Amino acid sequence: MIWAYPDGKLIFWLAIIFALLYAIYLYRFYLINKRLKVKNTRLFLKMTLRVSYFILFLIALSGPSVGTSMKEVKEEGKDIFFVVDLSQSMNATDIGPTRLQRVKFELKNMAKQFAGDRLGLIIFSSEAFMQCPLTFDQNVFNLHIDGLNTSLVPNQGTDLLAPLQLAKDKFTSDERPEMNSKSIVLISDGEDFGDNFRSIIGELNDKGIKIFSLGVGTTQGSTIPRGNSLIIDPKTNQPAITRLEASNLKYLAAQTEGGYFEISDENQEIPDLIAAIERQEGAITGSRMVEASANKYFYFLLAALGLALLDMILPLRTINL
Repeated sequence: MIWAYPDGKLIFWLAIIFALLYAIYLYRFYLINKRLKVKNTRLFLKMTLRVSYFILFLIALSGPSVGTSMKEVKEEGKDIFFVVDLSQSMNATDIGPTRLQRVKFELKNMAKQFAGDRLGLIIFSSEAFMQCPLTFDQNVFNLHIDGLNTSLVPNQGTDLLAPLQLAKDKFTSDERPEMNSKSIVLISDGEDFGDNFRSIIGELNDKGIKIFSLGVGTTQGSTIPRGNSLIIDPKTNQPAITRLEASNLKYLAAQTEGGYFEISDENQEIPDLIAAIERQEGAITGSRMVEASANKYFYFLLAALGLALLDMILPLRTINL
Protein backbone atom coordinates (compact mmCIF):
# COMPACT_ATOMS: atom_id res chain seq x y z
CA MET A 1 0.00 0.00 0.00
CA ILE A 2 1.24 3.49 -0.93
CA TRP A 3 0.40 6.55 1.14
CA ALA A 4 -0.21 9.82 -0.70
CA TYR A 5 0.20 11.97 2.44
CA PRO A 6 2.45 10.07 4.84
CA ASP A 7 2.57 12.82 7.48
CA GLY A 8 3.38 10.73 10.54
CA LYS A 9 3.52 13.70 12.89
CA LEU A 10 0.03 14.88 11.98
CA ILE A 11 -1.43 11.40 12.41
CA PHE A 12 0.40 10.98 15.72
CA TRP A 13 -0.88 14.25 17.18
CA LEU A 14 -4.43 13.62 16.00
CA ALA A 15 -4.32 10.23 17.69
CA ILE A 16 -2.97 11.78 20.90
CA ILE A 17 -5.69 14.44 20.93
CA PHE A 18 -8.37 11.82 20.35
CA ALA A 19 -6.97 9.58 23.09
CA LEU A 20 -6.88 12.46 25.59
CA LEU A 21 -10.40 13.62 24.80
CA TYR A 22 -11.78 10.09 24.92
CA ALA A 23 -9.96 9.41 28.18
CA ILE A 24 -11.78 12.43 29.65
CA TYR A 25 -15.04 11.02 28.28
CA LEU A 26 -14.40 7.62 29.91
CA TYR A 27 -13.37 9.26 33.17
CA ARG A 28 -16.75 10.99 33.34
CA PHE A 29 -18.42 7.61 33.06
CA TYR A 30 -16.15 6.26 35.79
CA LEU A 31 -17.43 9.00 38.07
CA ILE A 32 -21.01 8.25 37.06
CA ASN A 33 -20.44 4.54 37.73
CA LYS A 34 -19.90 5.33 41.39
CA ARG A 35 -23.54 6.39 41.71
CA LEU A 36 -25.34 4.65 38.82
CA LYS A 37 -25.17 1.16 37.45
CA VAL A 38 -23.45 1.26 34.05
CA LYS A 39 -23.57 -1.62 31.57
CA ASN A 40 -19.92 -2.14 30.76
CA THR A 41 -20.63 -4.16 27.60
CA ARG A 42 -22.56 -1.32 26.01
CA LEU A 43 -19.90 1.17 27.06
CA PHE A 44 -17.28 -1.08 25.46
CA LEU A 45 -19.37 -1.29 22.27
CA LYS A 46 -19.55 2.50 22.10
CA MET A 47 -15.80 2.82 22.61
CA THR A 48 -15.02 0.19 19.96
CA LEU A 49 -17.32 1.87 17.46
CA ARG A 50 -15.81 5.30 17.95
CA VAL A 51 -12.21 4.14 17.95
CA SER A 52 -12.89 2.21 14.74
CA TYR A 53 -14.25 5.12 12.72
CA PHE A 54 -11.60 7.46 14.05
CA ILE A 55 -8.90 5.06 12.82
CA LEU A 56 -10.66 4.88 9.45
CA PHE A 57 -10.68 8.68 9.28
CA LEU A 58 -6.91 8.72 9.89
CA ILE A 59 -6.34 6.12 7.17
CA ALA A 60 -8.46 8.12 4.71
CA LEU A 61 -6.51 11.28 5.63
CA SER A 62 -3.24 9.52 4.73
CA GLY A 63 -4.48 8.80 1.20
CA PRO A 64 -4.01 5.03 0.84
CA SER A 65 -3.33 3.78 -2.69
CA VAL A 66 -3.76 0.09 -3.53
CA GLY A 67 -2.57 -1.62 -6.70
CA THR A 68 -0.22 -0.35 -9.40
CA SER A 69 -0.34 0.01 -13.15
CA MET A 70 1.89 1.47 -15.87
CA LYS A 71 0.76 4.71 -17.49
CA GLU A 72 2.27 6.55 -20.45
CA VAL A 73 3.03 10.21 -19.76
CA LYS A 74 3.74 12.42 -22.74
CA GLU A 75 6.30 15.17 -22.24
CA GLU A 76 5.35 18.44 -23.89
CA GLY A 77 7.76 21.28 -24.44
CA LYS A 78 8.00 24.67 -26.12
CA ASP A 79 10.78 26.60 -27.80
CA ILE A 80 11.06 30.15 -26.45
CA PHE A 81 13.51 32.85 -27.50
CA PHE A 82 13.93 35.70 -25.02
CA VAL A 83 14.96 38.76 -27.04
CA VAL A 84 16.46 41.44 -24.78
CA ASP A 85 17.03 45.08 -25.65
CA LEU A 86 20.51 46.19 -24.50
CA SER A 87 20.42 49.77 -25.76
CA GLN A 88 21.68 52.49 -23.43
CA SER A 89 18.13 53.39 -22.44
CA MET A 90 17.92 50.08 -20.55
CA ASN A 91 20.23 51.65 -17.94
CA ALA A 92 17.49 54.10 -16.99
CA THR A 93 16.46 54.10 -13.35
CA ASP A 94 12.70 54.69 -13.60
CA ILE A 95 12.53 51.03 -12.53
CA GLY A 96 14.78 50.19 -9.60
CA PRO A 97 17.63 49.52 -9.55
CA THR A 98 17.72 49.87 -13.38
CA ARG A 99 15.57 48.58 -16.19
CA LEU A 100 18.17 46.00 -17.18
CA GLN A 101 18.82 44.76 -13.65
CA ARG A 102 15.08 44.27 -13.17
CA VAL A 103 14.89 42.37 -16.47
CA LYS A 104 17.72 40.05 -15.42
CA PHE A 105 15.97 39.31 -12.14
CA GLU A 106 12.64 38.59 -13.84
CA LEU A 107 14.27 36.46 -16.54
CA LYS A 108 15.70 34.08 -13.97
CA ASN A 109 12.33 33.75 -12.27
CA MET A 110 10.59 33.12 -15.58
CA ALA A 111 13.11 30.47 -16.57
CA LYS A 112 12.12 28.43 -13.51
CA GLN A 113 8.54 28.29 -14.81
CA PHE A 114 9.66 26.72 -18.11
CA ALA A 115 11.86 23.93 -16.79
CA GLY A 116 10.66 21.47 -19.45
CA ASP A 117 11.10 23.86 -22.38
CA ARG A 118 14.02 24.90 -24.54
CA LEU A 119 15.06 28.49 -23.87
CA GLY A 120 17.28 30.74 -25.94
CA LEU A 121 18.61 34.28 -25.55
CA ILE A 122 19.11 36.95 -28.22
CA ILE A 123 20.49 40.42 -27.43
CA PHE A 124 20.14 43.50 -29.61
CA SER A 125 20.38 47.22 -30.02
CA SER A 126 21.32 48.49 -33.47
CA GLU A 127 22.44 44.89 -34.23
CA ALA A 128 21.37 41.48 -32.93
CA PHE A 129 23.49 38.63 -31.57
CA MET A 130 22.81 35.08 -30.48
CA GLN A 131 23.79 34.97 -26.81
CA CYS A 132 22.48 31.50 -25.94
CA PRO A 133 21.07 28.96 -28.45
CA LEU A 134 17.96 27.01 -27.52
CA THR A 135 18.78 24.70 -24.63
CA PHE A 136 17.16 22.66 -21.87
CA ASP A 137 20.09 23.51 -19.57
CA GLN A 138 18.86 26.29 -17.30
CA ASN A 139 22.27 26.66 -15.66
CA VAL A 140 23.75 27.68 -19.00
CA PHE A 141 20.81 29.98 -19.70
CA ASN A 142 21.14 31.68 -16.31
CA LEU A 143 24.87 32.09 -16.80
CA HIS A 144 24.24 34.12 -19.94
CA ILE A 145 21.62 36.20 -18.12
CA ASP A 146 24.18 37.11 -15.45
CA GLY A 147 26.49 38.51 -18.12
CA LEU A 148 23.99 40.87 -19.73
CA ASN A 149 25.06 44.51 -19.94
CA THR A 150 24.66 47.35 -22.43
CA SER A 151 28.30 47.19 -23.53
CA LEU A 152 27.76 43.85 -25.25
CA VAL A 153 26.19 45.40 -28.36
CA PRO A 154 26.73 48.53 -30.50
CA ASN A 155 24.53 51.37 -29.33
CA GLN A 156 23.93 53.55 -32.37
CA GLY A 157 20.18 53.09 -32.03
CA THR A 158 17.58 50.37 -31.65
CA ASP A 159 16.47 48.12 -34.49
CA LEU A 160 13.65 45.66 -33.80
CA LEU A 161 13.92 43.90 -37.16
CA ALA A 162 17.38 42.37 -36.57
CA PRO A 163 16.54 40.25 -33.47
CA LEU A 164 13.18 39.14 -34.89
CA GLN A 165 14.86 38.05 -38.12
CA LEU A 166 17.54 36.17 -36.17
CA ALA A 167 14.98 34.36 -34.02
CA LYS A 168 12.89 33.41 -37.08
CA ASP A 169 15.96 32.06 -38.89
CA LYS A 170 16.93 29.93 -35.89
CA PHE A 171 13.40 28.57 -35.56
CA THR A 172 13.29 27.81 -39.30
CA SER A 173 16.61 25.96 -39.32
CA ASP A 174 15.74 23.95 -36.22
CA GLU A 175 15.35 20.20 -36.55
CA ARG A 176 11.94 20.26 -34.82
CA PRO A 177 9.81 22.76 -36.73
CA GLU A 178 6.49 22.22 -34.91
CA MET A 179 4.35 25.25 -35.67
CA ASN A 180 2.55 25.88 -32.41
CA SER A 181 5.45 25.51 -30.01
CA LYS A 182 7.58 28.52 -30.90
CA SER A 183 7.38 31.89 -29.16
CA ILE A 184 9.42 35.07 -28.93
CA VAL A 185 9.43 37.09 -25.72
CA LEU A 186 10.49 40.58 -26.82
CA ILE A 187 11.78 42.60 -23.85
CA SER A 188 12.32 46.28 -24.56
CA ASP A 189 11.40 49.83 -23.62
CA GLY A 190 9.95 50.11 -27.13
CA GLU A 191 12.10 52.99 -28.34
CA ASP A 192 12.76 52.14 -32.00
CA PHE A 193 14.30 54.26 -34.72
CA GLY A 194 12.31 52.94 -37.65
CA ASP A 195 9.37 50.81 -38.68
CA ASN A 196 11.14 48.31 -40.93
CA PHE A 197 10.24 45.53 -38.47
CA ARG A 198 6.73 45.46 -39.97
CA SER A 199 8.08 43.60 -43.00
CA ILE A 200 8.77 40.46 -40.99
CA ILE A 201 5.33 40.06 -39.44
CA GLY A 202 3.96 38.04 -42.37
CA GLU A 203 6.92 35.61 -42.20
CA LEU A 204 6.44 35.12 -38.46
CA ASN A 205 2.76 34.35 -38.95
CA ASP A 206 3.57 31.87 -41.74
CA LYS A 207 5.85 30.01 -39.34
CA GLY A 208 3.35 30.13 -36.48
CA ILE A 209 5.70 32.19 -34.31
CA LYS A 210 3.98 34.38 -31.73
CA ILE A 211 5.48 37.47 -30.13
CA PHE A 212 4.86 38.21 -26.46
CA SER A 213 6.07 41.75 -25.81
CA LEU A 214 7.23 42.88 -22.39
CA GLY A 215 7.39 46.64 -22.01
CA VAL A 216 10.02 47.84 -19.54
CA GLY A 217 9.85 51.34 -18.09
CA THR A 218 7.37 54.07 -17.29
CA THR A 219 5.62 56.74 -19.33
CA GLN A 220 7.18 59.37 -17.06
CA GLY A 221 10.63 58.06 -17.93
CA SER A 222 13.99 59.08 -16.49
CA THR A 223 17.46 60.19 -17.42
CA ILE A 224 20.06 57.68 -18.62
CA PRO A 225 23.20 57.33 -16.51
CA ARG A 226 26.60 56.85 -18.13
CA GLY A 227 29.29 56.32 -15.56
CA ASN A 228 29.20 59.28 -13.17
CA SER A 229 27.31 61.50 -15.61
CA LEU A 230 24.20 61.41 -17.80
CA ILE A 231 23.66 60.87 -21.51
CA ILE A 232 23.06 64.25 -23.17
CA ASP A 233 20.54 64.77 -25.94
CA PRO A 234 22.54 66.50 -28.74
CA LYS A 235 19.41 68.29 -30.00
CA THR A 236 18.66 70.06 -26.72
CA ASN A 237 22.02 69.80 -24.98
CA GLN A 238 20.07 68.61 -21.94
CA PRO A 239 20.04 65.19 -20.23
CA ALA A 240 18.19 62.73 -22.48
CA ILE A 241 14.91 61.37 -21.16
CA THR A 242 13.84 57.85 -22.08
CA ARG A 243 10.21 56.76 -21.78
CA LEU A 244 8.35 53.55 -22.37
CA GLU A 245 7.01 53.53 -25.93
CA ALA A 246 4.48 50.72 -26.00
CA SER A 247 2.93 51.26 -29.44
CA ASN A 248 5.39 49.15 -31.45
CA LEU A 249 5.43 46.40 -28.84
CA LYS A 250 1.64 46.24 -28.76
CA TYR A 251 1.50 46.22 -32.56
CA LEU A 252 3.88 43.27 -32.87
CA ALA A 253 2.02 41.29 -30.23
CA ALA A 254 -1.37 41.96 -31.81
CA GLN A 255 -0.25 41.13 -35.36
CA THR A 256 1.19 37.74 -34.31
CA GLU A 257 -1.67 36.84 -31.93
CA GLY A 258 0.62 37.06 -28.93
CA GLY A 259 0.21 39.47 -26.02
CA TYR A 260 1.57 42.68 -24.53
CA PHE A 261 2.62 43.00 -20.88
CA GLU A 262 4.50 45.51 -18.72
CA ILE A 263 6.81 45.57 -15.74
CA SER A 264 7.58 48.58 -13.61
CA ASP A 265 7.46 49.51 -9.95
CA GLU A 266 3.69 49.96 -10.37
CA ASN A 267 2.83 47.23 -12.90
CA GLN A 268 3.81 43.60 -12.44
CA GLU A 269 2.40 41.50 -15.27
CA ILE A 270 5.01 38.75 -15.37
CA PRO A 271 2.52 36.13 -14.03
CA ASP A 272 0.13 37.06 -16.86
CA LEU A 273 2.94 36.68 -19.39
CA ILE A 274 3.87 33.25 -18.04
CA ALA A 275 0.24 32.14 -18.12
CA ALA A 276 -0.16 33.32 -21.73
CA ILE A 277 2.90 31.35 -22.87
CA GLU A 278 1.83 28.26 -20.98
CA ARG A 279 -1.50 28.31 -22.81
CA GLN A 280 0.31 27.81 -26.11
CA GLU A 281 0.22 24.30 -27.50
CA GLY A 282 3.57 22.63 -26.99
CA ALA A 283 5.31 20.02 -29.10
CA ILE A 284 5.56 16.41 -27.92
CA THR A 285 9.20 15.98 -26.99
CA GLY A 286 8.94 12.40 -25.77
CA SER A 287 7.06 10.00 -23.56
CA ARG A 288 7.81 7.77 -20.60
CA MET A 289 6.08 5.05 -18.63
CA VAL A 290 5.37 5.75 -14.99
CA GLU A 291 3.93 3.56 -12.26
CA ALA A 292 0.52 4.80 -11.21
CA SER A 293 -1.68 3.74 -8.31
CA ALA A 294 -5.30 4.50 -7.45
CA ASN A 295 -6.05 6.44 -4.27
CA LYS A 296 -8.65 4.47 -2.27
CA TYR A 297 -9.22 7.01 0.51
CA PHE A 298 -12.91 7.28 -0.43
CA TYR A 299 -13.73 3.74 0.73
CA PHE A 300 -12.13 4.28 4.15
CA LEU A 301 -13.87 7.64 4.45
CA LEU A 302 -17.21 6.11 3.48
CA ALA A 303 -16.81 3.33 6.07
CA ALA A 304 -15.86 5.87 8.75
CA LEU A 305 -18.87 8.04 7.97
CA GLY A 306 -21.11 4.98 8.09
CA LEU A 307 -19.87 4.00 11.54
CA ALA A 308 -20.14 7.60 12.76
CA LEU A 309 -23.74 7.73 11.52
CA LEU A 310 -24.45 4.40 13.23
CA ASP A 311 -23.01 5.78 16.46
CA MET A 312 -25.37 8.75 16.29
CA ILE A 313 -28.64 6.99 15.44
CA LEU A 314 -28.49 3.67 17.30
CA PRO A 315 -30.00 3.79 20.82
CA LEU A 316 -27.03 2.24 22.56
CA ARG A 317 -27.83 3.20 26.14
CA THR A 318 -24.93 3.03 28.53
CA ILE A 319 -26.92 3.82 31.70
CA ASN A 320 -29.94 1.95 33.08
CA LEU A 321 -32.63 4.27 34.40
